Amino acid sequence: MKELSKKYLSPNQIITKAYNYCAYQERCQQEVRDKLYSWGLHQEEVESTIAHLITEGYINEERFAKTFAGGKFRIKKWGKNKIINELKARNITPYCIKKALSEINNKEYLQSLQLIINLKKKEIKEKNKLIKTHKIALYCISRGYESDLVWDTLKKQNSEDNL
Repeated sequence: MKELSKKYLSPNQIITKAYNYCAYQERCQQEVRDKLYSWGLHQEEVESTIAHLITEGYINEERFAKTFAGGKFRIKKWGKNKIINELKARNITPYCIKKALSEINNKEYLQSLQLIINLKKKEIKEKNKLIKTHKIALYCISRGYESDLVWDTLKKQNSEDNL
């Protein structure tokens, strides 16, 4: 069997590749750390490269968290719980998570939830209203919306539908 050998990278090549990796899109420390290890670097090289990238402004956890949360909310219509879990999985600090969530406008958040509910109502063909409501709620909760907010919104919409 042929053994694959990793190509040795000079410190300048490492920095250049890391700059390019971070410049392509916003990255968190954990993503960069994983990428550096995949290039065959040792812990000391990885940590010094990350420190350099932070100093140069290529890595900024707060900026990453805000960009990530805003993008996942606006584009994918994720709820706050799913965003929080994904940021935690990337080892983002609670402070940065809080800052990121504060960027989400509450009015837009509620409108997004209502949009998802309305789209799901059209999609589900269930005749039993309770089962249909339950399926919609589970779907919204799985998208990361808070269960109490989902149920309150559904109750409000159902009471308006009955008028």
